[in-house]
Amino acid sequence: MKYENTFKAIDQILWKEQGCGSELDYLEQKSWMLFLKYLDDLETEREEEAELEGKTYKRLVSGFYRWSQWAAPKKRDPQTGRMVLDTVNAMSGDDLVEFVDQKLFPYLKEFQNTATQTDSLEYKIGEIFGELHNKIRSGFNMREIINMIDELHFQSAEDKHEMTVLYESNIQRMGNAGRNGGEYYTPRPLIRSIIKVVDPKIGETVYDPACGSAGFLCEAFLYMKDKIKSVKDHDTLQKNTFFGKEKKGLPYIIATMNMIFHGVSAPNITHGNTLAINLATIQESDRKDVILANPPFGGNERGEVLQNFEIRTSETAYMFMQHFIKMLRAGGRAGIVIKNTFLSNGDASAIRKMLLENCNLHTILDLPSGVFTGAGVKTVVLFFTKGEPTEKIWYYQVDKHFTKTQPLTEADMQEFLTLQKTKAESEHSWTIDATKLDETCDLSVKNPNKVEVVDERTPSEIAENIYALNNENQTLINEIMEML
Repeated sequence: MKYENTFKAIDQILWKEQGCGSELDYLEQKSWMLFLKYLDDLETEREEEAELEGKTYKRLVSGFYRWSQWAAPKKRDPQTGRMVLDTVNAMSGDDLVEFVDQKLFPYLKEFQNTATQTDSLEYKIGEIFGELHNKIRSGFNMREIINMIDELHFQSAEDKHEMTVLYESNIQRMGNAGRNGGEYYTPRPLIRSIIKVVDPKIGETVYDPACGSAGFLCEAFLYMKDKIKSVKDHDTLQKNTFFGKEKKGLPYIIATMNMIFHGVSAPNITHGNTLAINLATIQESDRKDVILANPPFGGNERGEVLQNFEIRTSETAYMFMQHFIKMLRAGGRAGIVIKNTFLSNGDASAIRKMLLENCNLHTILDLPSGVFTGAGVKTVVLFFTKGEPTEKIWYYQVDKHFTKTQPLTEADMQEFLTLQKTKAESEHSWTIDATKLDETCDLSVKNPNKVEVVDERTPSEIAENIYALNNENQTLINEIMEML
């Protein structure tokens, strides 16, 4: 609860800042300060662990650039004996803004050049502060925010969990504030359900080439972390399991920090355009075991990017589908969120055919439009395994209306997860024979088991019901007027 109250109070301060006009700005500015406090706690933890083992830990952020030095210098209170903020030496006003802009950010950005390995935490720090910008112009506002963040601690598992939950909710608000809510945030109950079906295992590689804020990768890490049985398993998850790519700068930075907050110390996330990769250049060593993604749709790519694909299309989601198929290893599995028009649009028929011939598209999950708040589109989730053609496709239709105040929950996905294990038939699920599809490979959702409720009343009966309801309403209005 303390995290939630702190986050809200920080947002109220940022609202006063001229340079911060949206949820995206609020998250960006909170993120860099949260990250530096988190990093300081993490390095203190590593320092203490090394000391217990009789070793020495060399801090990445040292000297006056440590959070505990520039942001929150402490002194002992002579009355209570507690360590409190040293208000004499703690910078504020213009001095604080000048230090952050002209010394702190350039120092941290330089880590990109001093790091010996690109897959190290040191290099990731340099990347983060090479992309982020401090937009807080009032050093007094910044001092207030710093003091609040300094009260947070990230050394216990409970603290870390509470912070990641709140950070995720901030990412969700950022997504909802944008025109396309799904660009930054895929609902976590949906992601968790997709991961349960795909079931990634330790030793397999997990890839999201349009990772946004890294929701799929973070949830996959949490799912697989519970299966750790050795130090080797731990190291495998940390270094050789999760891979992501993000085109846009701010989501890329948030994705990197989100994974670090969740416990992956040096995420294998790169900043770049996945679609700029020519499919013909992909080698076996590039391929992955599991792909989890919610690729952007629409988009506007340059002409040369379109040349990278066997089936030419201007729709980014269809380009990504070709990338997914190419990047999966034989036997590899995927869970992909995509706009439902992919199932029937004529310009996607060649890609559907490619998918059905090269992969076993065993499950299609049909979602209502309210799942993605603010996006206003209907989506489906495609589950497929590479290496064998599709023969049967099992469909499941989520038959419920979702809103911003009544979002998708874990309980809403439970029947799907239960029935999917055996591909059972029900009012909401059915199977089709893919070998009988025509050349268009139309995969439209057509539920043959749904019971249609037919209104068998005659027109006169309907009119009588309306008349009775009107009389009832008028009686209620009269009673209210008498009470007044």
